[in-house]
Amino acid sequence: MQNNQEIIDATVAYVKTSLEGAEGGHDWWHIYRVWQLSRQIAAHETADMLVVELGALLHDIADSKFHNGDESIGPARARAFMESQGLSEAVIVHVENIIRYISFKGGHNDNAFRSPELSVVQDADRLDAIGAIGVARAFNYGGFKNRAIYDPAIKPNMNMTREEYKNGASPTINHFYEKLLLLKDRMNTPTGKAMAAERHRFMEAFLEQFYKETMMDRIFADFADQQR
Repeated sequence: MQNNQEIIDATVAYVKTSLEGAEGGHDWWHIYRVWQLSRQIAAHETADMLVVELGALLHDIADSKFHNGDESIGPARARAFMESQGLSEAVIVHVENIIRYISFKGGHNDNAFRSPELSVVQDADRLDAIGAIGVARAFNYGGFKNRAIYDPAIKPNMNMTREEYKNGASPTINHFYEKLLLLKDRMNTPTGKAMAAERHRFMEAFLEQFYKETMMDRIFADFADQQR
């Protein structure tokens, strides 16, 4: 029977191999950051650390964005791996549910499952979507999808359905308003909230500088003022 550290070491090796060549915003280094953030946050919470670490390491093992929107592949791959490690059914089901319910989904996550472990990993994942690394990831993914950086004629859509969010192709700047700037107020834990506040301020400063440099229509800056 493996101990917890041996299971985590095996999971790290599995994830690194599985995500080799992945898009830069959803590669091993994204997983690594979420993993480390989860450990930091969990240190201040009452949570099962094995479930937290497995949830963090496996949460994007098969992100639906890269599998034609299929949200069943990630939990299935995670289950197969965890079964190979001899983990209990209770742990496997818990981690599967973290993978199923962690995502933002345009604000349409139905909260059918909640746990302290999900709250920790969800905060860590959201933290990696904001701040300096969040800016970098947003534009990396936008480039990967060949999206425009900025188009003042296209306003952010603040009332997207879940399907519209999944299939959206609007300019990357819109993503700040449709998701990234909303995350600060959707954190679960005190530690996550404190960390998010600093990263949120960085994004606001970035956008202010961005608009100064575009010398274009102020539609987004005005939109941002309306949202505050």
